[in-house]
Amino acid sequence: MKLSVIGTGYVGLVTGTCFAEMGNYVIGVDVDEQKIEKLKKGVVPIYEPELAEFLERNLKENRLEFTTNLKHAVKSSDVIFIAVGTPERRDGSADLSQVFDVAKKIGQYMNGYKIIVTKSTVPVGTGEKIKKIITKQTKHKFDIASNPEFMKEGAAVADFMKPDRVVIGAEGERVAQVLKELYSPFIRTEKPIYVMDIRSAELTKHAANAFLAAKVSFMNELSNLCEKVGADVMAVRRGVCSDSRIGFQFSFPGVGYGGSCFPKDTKALVSAASLAGADMPIVKATIKVNERQRKSLAEKVIAHYQGKLSDKIVAIWGLSFKPQTDDLREAPSIYIVNKLLKYKPTIKAFDPVAIKNAKATFGKKIMLCENAYDAANGADALLVVTEWPEFRRPDFARLKKIMRHAVIFDGRNIYTPKLMAELGFTYYGIGRRLDSE
Repeated sequence: MKLSVIGTGYVGLVTGTCFAEMGNYVIGVDVDEQKIEKLKKGVVPIYEPELAEFLERNLKENRLEFTTNLKHAVKSSDVIFIAVGTPERRDGSADLSQVFDVAKKIGQYMNGYKIIVTKSTVPVGTGEKIKKIITKQTKHKFDIASNPEFMKEGAAVADFMKPDRVVIGAEGERVAQVLKELYSPFIRTEKPIYVMDIRSAELTKHAANAFLAAKVSFMNELSNLCEKVGADVMAVRRGVCSDSRIGFQFSFPGVGYGGSCFPKDTKALVSAASLAGADMPIVKATIKVNERQRKSLAEKVIAHYQGKLSDKIVAIWGLSFKPQTDDLREAPSIYIVNKLLKYKPTIKAFDPVAIKNAKATFGKKIMLCENAYDAANGADALLVVTEWPEFRRPDFARLKKIMRHAVIFDGRNIYTPKLMAELGFTYYGIGRRLDSE
């Protein structure tokens, strides 16, 4: 099948590359000429496990093409995926200007029947607006569909290749059958394809992310209560999440969620609901809890040193919003750093893959180090902000020796409080009892 994917960000690049991996001919389109030139050479602009290998293989096999020529892509494709950005506006609503601009150009360049699929995360009713825009530009027949993505950064390729489910919003059986056929190689283990109306498909993506975000925020609320009443949140988590109705996924207390999806999609859902005359108090509370939680670790540091940080060195391990990605969008580290900088400490930080993006984000406000121990050397406090695997079992004896004060603020609860005490560290977790194993 001949496909084009317009937009080569996380969603578009992974989508196009994975479709090519299954034997389809795919054209990736972007307005960024420098990015396209790099992609043509096999240079991946983002860190995502397995993506570089997939990209290189499909370029070599001539199943994957990259271009800035949208007209060529539209005319050469049977199915066109729109995967451009839908950034957050100041009021929390999604900016759909890129989506609508692409839709208009698709209509202008069409040379026959096409299926236009929205892959970007968009609010309810966007498909109908796209249809109106294209109808004004062409007399050719076409169908509109919605195919929301459910990829996790850091596991996007794996999620695409082996999805939990595929959601297709379609107006008729014809387009549904084409998309079901396109996805059939990915669901050989009998994972479901759900076909529904376009509005329901559009809402499904926002609803899924809002629900998962609420789960994260609920556990963070619980961790704060545990600190007040002397309970241990990890023990409570085991007792609660072993209930099959609840489950353990997205139930880790920490420093809040970040990234390009949860923060943006929760606000977009609230905005869309407001326009429809509905209120979303649970989602609003989820957002409020997360905004507070992202600063909680910094507040523990400030309290420990009674606000006197101007002569202190603070080390931070992990800057990306989650492991296995270099993405700093809405990362808790940004809020933690900015909160601490008001008290004028020296901040030294390390992240295994996000240093380049960290330089663009923080500039010279913090020192970026080549490894974890360089960051911790001479530090009065060590903050674990992102739970990269290499941080889970460090050389604690070496760590204690090189730090000026052996104080750890564990924003991801990857260490055991009792063990930290036995090793001679002053330890702060999230909702942990100090005698917990």
